[in-house]
Amino acid sequence: MLDKLINRIGNICIPNQQDGFNYLARSLIGQQLSVKAAETIFRRVEQICGTITPDTILAATEESLRSAGLSKNKLAYIRNTAECVKEGSLDFHAFQNMDDEEVIRLLVSIKGIGRWTAKMFLIFYLGRQDVLSFGDSGLNRAAEWLYSSEENDSKSQLKRKHVEWKPYSTIVSLYLWEAVNIGLVQTESFTND
Repeated sequence: MLDKLINRIGNICIPNQQDGFNYLARSLIGQQLSVKAAETIFRRVEQICGTITPDTILAATEESLRSAGLSKNKLAYIRNTAECVKEGSLDFHAFQNMDDEEVIRLLVSIKGIGRWTAKMFLIFYLGRQDVLSFGDSGLNRAAEWLYSSEENDSKSQLKRKHVEWKPYSTIVSLYLWEAVNIGLVQTESFTND
């Protein structure tokens, strides 16, 4: 089934982000928002800060960042992340020498960053190839669609498939997300024909 999906979608690549802090700030801004709303707020913050860095976030006034659409909590999370970078407890260069679980542990120790955000960081900033976020609703829906699962627990299904997909679970994730993004998951059945 997966091979048919890959053939249908074609080549896909991991769009790596170049700046770790910028990526985390964007992720924190986007939590529980639509992509469009998150992008609007991110652009407003960029207009205030210029380049989004720990220094520019910490230098901007709370009032100006709140006027960009940041909630009080998200502003606190982003500023806390900036402080971690400034004090050295969050060193983006050190991640290259850490395994996935070490990176996740360090990131989730920062208030506002959960496992899902940490796993997306592994994929889109560090370019790790064997990451699968079992709690991702898009991945769960796409896996259920692709494998026509009658199983109620899609997390168990993903965990079982993860063994087959190793060491390229990230690549599979990208194809499953793309199936959702282009509307295949909601509109078509995928059969063994």
